Order: sequence, then C-alpha cells, then structure tokens
Amino acid sequence: MKKPTIEIATEAGACFGVERALKMVNKAAAQHAGSVQTLGPLIHNPQVVSQLAEKGVDVAEDINKTTADVVVIRSHGVAPEVVRRAKELSKTVLDATCPYVKKVHRLARLLEEQGYQVLMVGELGHAEVEGTLGNAPSTTVISKVEDLEGVKLKRKVGVIVQTTQSRQNFQSVILKLLTKTEELRIFNTICDATTQRQHTCALLAQRSDVMIVIGGKNSANTTRLTEIATQSCPNTHHIEIPQELQPVWFEQAEHVGITAGASTPADQIMAVHQAIEKICEAL
Repeated sequence: MKKPTIEIATEAGACFGVERALKMVNKAAAQHAGSVQTLGPLIHNPQVVSQLAEKGVDVAEDINKTTADVVVIRSHGVAPEVVRRAKELSKTVLDATCPYVKKVHRLARLLEEQGYQVLMVGELGHAEVEGTLGNAPSTTVISKVEDLEGVKLKRKVGVIVQTTQSRQNFQSVILKLLTKTEELRIFNTICDATTQRQHTCALLAQRSDVMIVIGGKNSANTTRLTEIATQSCPNTHHIEIPQELQPVWFEQAEHVGITAGASTPADQIMAVHQAIEKICEAL
C-alpha cells in the first residue's frame, strides 16, 4: 500500500492571543513559584492546563476562592467587577485577556452607552460570551438565526459577534436583522485567525480522505473546524492527544489532512503528525 500524503493546514494551531497568554503565565510561574492561579482554565486545552499545573499554576473557578498571590485573567476575559474584587483581596492581577476579545467588550459597552439594543452572535455559556455580558449586561445572546424569533427588537439594534464564530452563521443573523430593524449597527468582531483557520481547513478537507482536527473537546473554535471539515470529508475526527488515533481511519487513505484549533500549541500538532506517520507505516 502506498503511504498517504500527510498535510498540515497552512493556518492551524495557537493564535496570537493564546501564545500571549501562555507567555504571561509561564513568566509569572517562574517569578512567583507556587503562588499563581488562573481564574478559570487559561485556554480551552486540557493538556496545556495540566502542563501549567505541573509548573504550580492552579485553576480557581471563583475569585473569592483564590489562594494565590497572583491571579491571571484568562484569555476569554471576565466582567470588570471580578477584576475589582481581585484587587480588593490584595491580589496581583495579570490580565491575559486576548486583545481581540477586549475589543468585543469595548464595542459592546459603546453600543450600550449609545442606546442600542445590543445583540451578540455567540454561544450562551461560553467564557468569552460571559465576559462580554459582564461588560455590557443588557446584551442579548443569539446563537443562530432562529433565536431572533423570540426577541422583541427595538428601533436601534447593534450587533457584535463572538471572536470564534463562523462567518456563515454571523451573516445569516445579519441578513435576517436587515429585514426586521429600522437602524442596524454592525461590528464584525470575528478574529482574523478564526477566519483563516476555517478557510484553510475547508480547502484541505476538500482534497483529503481523512481529516484530523486537534484541540480541546471544550474548545468552540476547534469544534467548529470539525464541523467545517466534515462537510467535505466525512472521515473527520476531533482528537486531543495522539493516543486517540485509530489505524482503521487511515486504511485506503491517500491524503490525510491535519488542522488544529486556536488553543493548540505547535508541539501537540507535531506529536499527532508523527503518530499518524507511524500508523501509516505499519498499515
């Protein structure tokens, strides 16, 4: 059997915001050994969170339950009152919120202040969305176009979008709003890294017999990459670690595509690539 070609998407893996957050936390861990906690998982990657724990960086789910001197605000951001509470508790606060997420917070507040009914296209319960709600409490979250049916729209509507949303979902909501509003102000806050990863994923899936998507099962953007890949390549699999790979997936494969979510470091991608090579050699 001829060995398949294994190709990694040109845009895959950890984005600027994730790399920035990791650098901040690793530096803090070196300077404040044993006294650093992230408020919630720093990023949606269980393996990275475990590696940080080995360096003494723990996770606290509630600011009032933090025990470390240094508290790190995770990449998804939090409500302003959480930061204020951390300072009241005499904590040193390191803000690792992604700059693109901060932009979403700022624009949500701006729309609210200017009297717009604020809608956010995103996933209710997602950490980034919860952080945005903390910054602009009047915001209504719309997961899909059908959700608009249950929303009483005002004359002035302003829209922002979760940075990891798909353009297709965002556009479908906007098109519907255009027919239902008198004044509509739109801020496209989808991160460029998200768009690039989704685009290159779709192209790679079109020419692949197997697609492997690497990233946390709790990662929204990785899950979305899996959905996109599946549209063109039904033999698509979302994994976190190489041990999840199954040899049967690669039988008869001529072209294997690999992509990864924005919270997946390069070393995890290479580990999966090497594992696939070994599996294919053994077939």
